[in-house]
Amino acid sequence: MDTNALSQKFSDIVADMGLEVLGIEFLPSGGQSTLRVYLDVVAAERERREAAELPAEVNVDDCEAASREFSAYLDVEDPIPGNYVLEVSSPGIDRPLFTSEQFARVTGEEVKVLLKAPIEGRRRLKGNVVEVNGEHIVVEGEAGRFEFEHADVESARVVPDWVALGYAPQPKPAGGKKSK
Repeated sequence: MDTNALSQKFSDIVADMGLEVLGIEFLPSGGQSTLRVYLDVVAAERERREAAELPAEVNVDDCEAASREFSAYLDVEDPIPGNYVLEVSSPGIDRPLFTSEQFARVTGEEVKVLLKAPIEGRRRLKGNVVEVNGEHIVVEGEAGRFEFEHADVESARVVPDWVALGYAPQPKPAGGKKSK
């Protein structure tokens, strides 16, 4: 199955809804495989929703509407053999990154990357996206600076900033005095 072609077809299907397909994951399984589709709201629709004081992120109604459209297409075209479950989802706070353009959108943010083959003995990288130039990506973290092509990426996700989200305590200022 060509997930890129299916992703493009699904993008065409939801374009009129103000949505875009970030990417598709197909998780084969002996019993029941899963076809997971990640949606996001396009910039123009996000601005329209914000102006109308509506939530600007993908919501359950968006996922339900897209799922109905995708199901209809899959039933007619049948591009995936066998049994599978269709899941339509927002990207969540640990959003997956499927393209180099999506890496560029998160420049400066921390990501976790799993490479198809090791670079300097490492397949798992964690660090900030420092630069994206076409398909060339640079990530820098505690383990060093790593440069790779997007084609070398098996999977990648944004690492949530739990402090900024309010789920972790603010770090204490350095050099603070101890109380007696």
